[in-house]
Amino acid sequence: MENTKADKKIIDKIIKIKQGLGNRLIILTHHYQRKEVVDLGDHRGDSFGLSQQAAGDERAQYIIFCGVHFMAESAAILAKDHQTVQIPDMNAGCWMADMADAYLVEKAWNDVAAIVGNDIVTPLAYMNSDAFIKAHCGKNQGAVCTSSNAPKAFKWAFRQREKIFFFPDEHLGRNTGNHLGIPENEMIVWDPEKPLGGNTEQDIKKARVFLWKGYCLVHTRFTIDDMETIRKSFPDAKIVVHPECTQEVVKASDAVGSTSFIVTYVADAPTGSTIIIGTEINLIKRLAMEYPDKQILPLKDSLCPNMYKINLKNLLACLENIGKKNIVKVDETIKKDAFTALENMLSL
Repeated sequence: MENTKADKKIIDKIIKIKQGLGNRLIILTHHYQRKEVVDLGDHRGDSFGLSQQAAGDERAQYIIFCGVHFMAESAAILAKDHQTVQIPDMNAGCWMADMADAYLVEKAWNDVAAIVGNDIVTPLAYMNSDAFIKAHCGKNQGAVCTSSNAPKAFKWAFRQREKIFFFPDEHLGRNTGNHLGIPENEMIVWDPEKPLGGNTEQDIKKARVFLWKGYCLVHTRFTIDDMETIRKSFPDAKIVVHPECTQEVVKASDAVGSTSFIVTYVADAPTGSTIIIGTEINLIKRLAMEYPDKQILPLKDSLCPNMYKINLKNLLACLENIGKKNIVKVDETIKKDAFTALENMLSL
């Protein structure tokens, strides 16, 4: 009860500050945020939808991004000169994004170019990457993509050049390639800890897609065993998963898509449906509350600890220090090229 009273006091303070700032403030909340944070946001969504909001609302002087750091960084890249981007916790990072080190990405890019030549490969960076990787893509006529628009981004990239280098999520890249019918032997994994990514020169010449060896700890926790076990208990249920899951899990599911896709899938399902979801647990819990006429269950309880770092207390602290605390900035030399890559995404 005491915690509830304390939370109510914080919520009341947040609402009062929001009312005072009016349309000069916009709070963006990712689907994986706690319910109490999402309820206070002006827009909820996946990284693609929130990027569009950040780019499109010119009235907002202050943008507070309740998500992980690369998302706030992308908002800062797209922000206008009069806008300031803040994040409630600067330590809310992303393990997957950290798997694509700037030095190793440049080395891999140069290794591939030395074998297949320049202007043969289009770089694509998943939104879950830092500003340097996005800038690398912009500098080399590539783009950023999200799980919502990855197939469209792949098609666009192939229209530019004959090969794609996809950073940093191996599984989203492979699942996208599978969706587009790219043969398995034309997609190779690039392990940055091995010479030539663990591939031969012949492999590199033959490949159409290079997949950086990175992954999401939340989505790779789901296994085929999890699916088989839960199907025994709920044989009539539909299983929907995120494309950051392994290809085995994706192929065994009934549907696959981004967080926004999953939200729509649940909303459109008939009353009485049982839906098993393979994604971050905060979204699943909230969907279960929002649709009590349907049985919404997790494939497994999988929490993103970095998303969970955002809470009512640090959101309030951000608002009480509006324009001053936890400001997310991007070096201007990186920002220019990263902006190009994000603009290419938004124009897809």
